[in-house]
Amino acid sequence: MGGRHLAVRWLLIWVYNALALLAVAYVLPGIHVDGFISALVAAIILGLVNTVLRPLLVLLTLPVTVRSFGLFIFIINGALFWLVGSTLKGFEVEGFWVGVLGALLYSLSSLIPILFFGRRNRQWQNARQQNVQQHNNQDQNNKRKDPITIDHDPS
Repeated sequence: MGGRHLAVRWLLIWVYNALALLAVAYVLPGIHVDGFISALVAAIILGLVNTVLRPLLVLLTLPVTVRSFGLFIFIINGALFWLVGSTLKGFEVEGFWVGVLGALLYSLSSLIPILFFGRRNRQWQNARQQNVQQHNNQDQNNKRKDPITIDHDPS
């Protein structure tokens, strides 16, 4: 059940990120997405690029990031957003600064499912933990009781 729960969660986040990408394209005139399928592909590619390439770039540019008080991360995010928009058919980002603004809006909108599913996951874990604790308490109570003996007196 845990694996299926995780797969459904990832699928819902992926679909939500595609919808968020469509919303960003709707709001910003410099970003164009051909349709929902293109948004799904772009969302998965953005996720992979942010998972693989972004940490490497952040590490390589750490001195600049520290000197800019972390503001250089916006540049990295915008550059990666622009890179994906420049290479992927069906998803277009017209310029670097549009990419920075698009990455900012996309990352802000992507926080919503993470917060929602994170809270739901914590609620599920807390409920499961309480259920296990109640079950253990019942087991402890059953073990503490003295066994019932019935005295059969034939007279």
